[in-house]
Amino acid sequence: MFVQKTVEGDQRPNIIFIITDQQRYDTIAAFGFPHVDTPNLDRLVREGVSFDQCHVTAASCAAARASLFKGYYPHTTGILKNADTWRRSWIQQLNDSGYYCTNIGKMHTWPFQTELGFHERFVVENKDRYLEGRYFFDEWDKALRYRGLVKQQREFYRQRKDYQSALGAFLWELPEDTHPDMFVGDMARWWIDSKPKLNPLFLQIGFPGPHPPYDPVPRFAERYLNRDLPLLPVTDDELDSLPPALKELRQHNQDIDHDSVIMDLNPSEEQRHRQRAFYLANVSMIDEKVGEIIEALDRKNYLDDSIIIFTSDHGDCLSDHGQSQKWTMYEQITRVPMIVWAPGRFGSGRTVEQLVQQMDIGPTILEWAGLQVPTDWEAESLAAAFQPETADTFAGRPYVYCEQVRDAVLTGCEFMTMVRDKSHKLVHFLDQPDGQLFDLVNDPDECENLWNTPAAAPHRARLLAELREWRIRSGVRTKDWCSEWR
Repeated sequence: MFVQKTVEGDQRPNIIFIITDQQRYDTIAAFGFPHVDTPNLDRLVREGVSFDQCHVTAASCAAARASLFKGYYPHTTGILKNADTWRRSWIQQLNDSGYYCTNIGKMHTWPFQTELGFHERFVVENKDRYLEGRYFFDEWDKALRYRGLVKQQREFYRQRKDYQSALGAFLWELPEDTHPDMFVGDMARWWIDSKPKLNPLFLQIGFPGPHPPYDPVPRFAERYLNRDLPLLPVTDDELDSLPPALKELRQHNQDIDHDSVIMDLNPSEEQRHRQRAFYLANVSMIDEKVGEIIEALDRKNYLDDSIIIFTSDHGDCLSDHGQSQKWTMYEQITRVPMIVWAPGRFGSGRTVEQLVQQMDIGPTILEWAGLQVPTDWEAESLAAAFQPETADTFAGRPYVYCEQVRDAVLTGCEFMTMVRDKSHKLVHFLDQPDGQLFDLVNDPDECENLWNTPAAAPHRARLLAELREWRIRSGVRTKDWCSEWR
């Protein structure tokens, strides 16, 4: 039995940490994308502090999340892909210090139900669990079974005539409240309303969407199907310039239906538009639930002494660059929204433009909680970006990095690493002569690969050298890290 450890009179802030799964940066209207309906996230942007260049450390779920909740890069944690074991996190430090820690929804630990430092967990994982956890019943599965329902899943989608061409986009046909994102949002609202107010509180809410299958309920899908949506053109020149590993990835994603998505190698504009419409509809569904969660927090008198954080574990190519889902290092994957809302503490409507790693929010949270940050962490506190006296001089990071190991999907290379500064991005494939190099100033859409372009050779050499130095620095800094502490 868990024991409530909150302390009466503890003035430390409550922290509400909302994480979506596979949500791109360009999915929030207030960030300059008015084709998306996100009124509640827009409010957080207007009244909070937003990070314009927040980058994840891994191009898949578990590795990125473990890095976020541990404070180290994936190559340090040893958690490099989904189903790599991870059981511990800095949440335990919050717990030990008196925070009441609750998880509702997705965390993507392995095993799924490990405590991870929480007092209580209401686990909801991927909608489509065909590999790891295929026979695991989470809270959502149990609720469906209780109502005599069977969830929409890959075995059923495969029977559809449009399965080969749908790009993973299918309407949710069961009752609206049984959709996993609706279910998680409703459960979070129920938990807030039904529990006595807990101070200080750490509440992590993990939405399974907009991760595929792209399966919005009809009332959200309808608003996007006839709306003009920006789609990045994919040219033969771009596809020809892909490194072999990414060409293999394209073919793999056509041959194997990961998460009920079959990648058409030459999709029509109509196919791409429908996929994008369903994806954005799922974002709007989550936005509605975020609004309801904020209302519940307000009813319970949490808002005045709380910090709300909203982010996602990585993005989704959605057929941009001719790629499906994640496992690449384009901005659509590595760059994610991060919004911190606490207008009474940090002011309103500010944007931080410097480069940061998403895991940097970890030591920041510990500092807000009055806790000591381990000296060997590779995550760096963002606290200075929030204080008026230091915000103008906050430098951010000169470089950000992202990693992805060979797994069941990325089969064409052993290890892929990205390094990016404000002007250029380099993607390195271990022991392979080909790579990617993009001029982010003149080619922000990353369509022209300059890897073999003589004029760009100095940038290639500079970033390759930085990649080497980064790994050496990392090894020295974390030499006492025990990789078994997972």
